[in-house]
Amino acid sequence: MTELLLVAASGLAREVMAAVRGGDEFDVLGILDDDPSLIGTVLDGAHILGRVEDARDYPTALVVVCAVKGTERSDIVGRLAGVGVAQNRFATIVHSSVGIPEGCYVGEGSILLANVVLTAAVQIGSHVVAMPQVTFAHGDVIEDFATFAAGATLGGAVVVGRAAHLNMNCSIRQNVRIGTEAVVGMGAAVVADIPDAQTWVGAPALQIPLPPRENAPSDAPDAAMRKKKP
Repeated sequence: MTELLLVAASGLAREVMAAVRGGDEFDVLGILDDDPSLIGTVLDGAHILGRVEDARDYPTALVVVCAVKGTERSDIVGRLAGVGVAQNRFATIVHSSVGIPEGCYVGEGSILLANVVLTAAVQIGSHVVAMPQVTFAHGDVIEDFATFAAGATLGGAVVVGRAAHLNMNCSIRQNVRIGTEAVVGMGAAVVADIPDAQTWVGAPALQIPLPPRENAPSDAPDAAMRKKKP
């Protein structure tokens, strides 16, 4: 079996370990995490061996990044590259219940947990995370570092941008694009394109208004003018 090193002592790491244990492909070597208080402790039977950069000390092990946020996974992958972990060192984790039909593709470092469905011609990039019961329909294109919480459902020909985050049980209409680092709320029904870096919630989903800027100019007269007598 191939030695597997997990990065980030997270709930996702626990899910990955549960997915690979009992199989004949991976042997969990341990976990790396930057929290110094965790080093030397044990998570679900796996020892916390050191910090992220200590991956250099395990040159024969494959690596999977288990940070939940896509932007955090992207940062960690960059740090690992800095200590010599090439893209071909990343393991792709596919639960035994998940089928990859002919014509579909899943990139290095991605994680597909129990009962994820890919129908036809689905293209999933690198370091994507799909929690249980996620559905990808025909022609979906998922860019690197995107994250899908349990039960997210995509119609056909949806494009999901880099490091976007789709929360539990949301639904995306066919032919919609979700922008880079966009966030879709729990249970949202998305029927229109979401621009980059926006958060949309509700059914139908709408953008959450941004809070007012501090020190923003006001149309109202200042206090001194209000108190001034004619």
